[in-house]
Amino acid sequence: MSGGGVTRRWGFGGGRAQQARAEAQAAKDAAAAAFYELDTAQRELSISVETITAVDGSPAGRRVAEEFAEFGRRVDEVSHAYISAVDRHDLDREGLEPGAAQQARRDLEGVRGELERAKGELERFGRGLAPLLERAESQLAQVAPAVERARQALLAATRELDAAREAGFGADEFAARLAGLGPELTKLNEGAGRHGVAETIRRAEDVQRRAGAVREEVRRLPERAAEIDRRLASLRTRAEALATRADGVEPVLSELRRRFSAACWEDLQRVPERARDAAGQARHKLTEAEAARREQRWADATVLLGTVRALLNSGDSAVAAASERLDRLTEVAFSHERETERARFALRDAQRLAMAGRSTPDPRHARPLDDAVERLDRAVGALEGGGRHPDYWHFLTELDAIRETVAAVVRDIRESRGGAG
Repeated sequence: MSGGGVTRRWGFGGGRAQQARAEAQAAKDAAAAAFYELDTAQRELSISVETITAVDGSPAGRRVAEEFAEFGRRVDEVSHAYISAVDRHDLDREGLEPGAAQQARRDLEGVRGELERAKGELERFGRGLAPLLERAESQLAQVAPAVERARQALLAATRELDAAREAGFGADEFAARLAGLGPELTKLNEGAGRHGVAETIRRAEDVQRRAGAVREEVRRLPERAAEIDRRLASLRTRAEALATRADGVEPVLSELRRRFSAACWEDLQRVPERARDAAGQARHKLTEAEAARREQRWADATVLLGTVRALLNSGDSAVAAASERLDRLTEVAFSHERETERARFALRDAQRLAMAGRSTPDPRHARPLDDAVERLDRAVGALEGGGRHPDYWHFLTELDAIRETVAAVVRDIRESRGGAG
């Protein structure tokens, strides 16, 4: 004591305690900020990881999830250390000793360092995910537009269907096809989170394509009906014409019988019968096609019309073959020189090609050409020695076969030389 007063000897020590408390509090605040930043970084990165894993089911995508889970355990550890450090040190209590405050500061600075290191590791991991994240975000960005396009395609098809029905078309088949897309639309509405991004985009594109196809087919119904009507009329006219032409074959056959040997016309004897039969079958199928048209069974009508066309083509070909046979036989009976020269010209042309750029021809080409020359000579000899009624038809078919053989050799020569070049 001095001068009746009391000297407060703890004044210096109190200031030191306050400074230690302030430093510990600053360390606590810094650790709290680091804890908040780490938590924010983890939450932001979890969104990126969820984006990647929602899109990418590959091994690389699965590795991302596994590595992020490992980081999560590391974050939990340092966060627990931070919380424990805060709980151990009550910086607000009275009489906090400088030593306790300094220990608190050291502990809190230590956990802050761990928090910051963990945040740095998270950030480096996040930077490494950039390519995967960019690709995943690109795919995710496609989901909503793809689903919307599918919905719009369904809506457009439904409107087209309503318009067709108002115009008098049943269109039940198309209504059933649209109804079949209902479950797919339900899955689209459930979202990519449930069905996956890639599967949702695929489903949306499939719905859009199928709805678009229905819409286009429904839109074309009036045109399709008109086209079927035109084909019905045209094919009925052809069937009537074929029946008439079938009756005209008999005079052609009579001329063939009168002027040429049986070998030249025997295979044509049933042409009138076949033509009339084709015309009759065609008329029957046309009746079925007309019924399908009335009932709006468009696919059935189209198939039936195709059958009618094939029948008429067969009948027309048979009738034409008789007339063409008479014309060819008449020409060769007058003079076989033109047909013979055509075959010889083709042979000489092929022989020149086979020798082009070579001293000797390739046996693969020479042999069939030599055989063709012999066949031609035999055919001409047989014709000229055939008496009053030679087999002109055998001569013509033999020369046709010779020209086909020569043409095949020429193709082979050109292909082999083209490949070598």
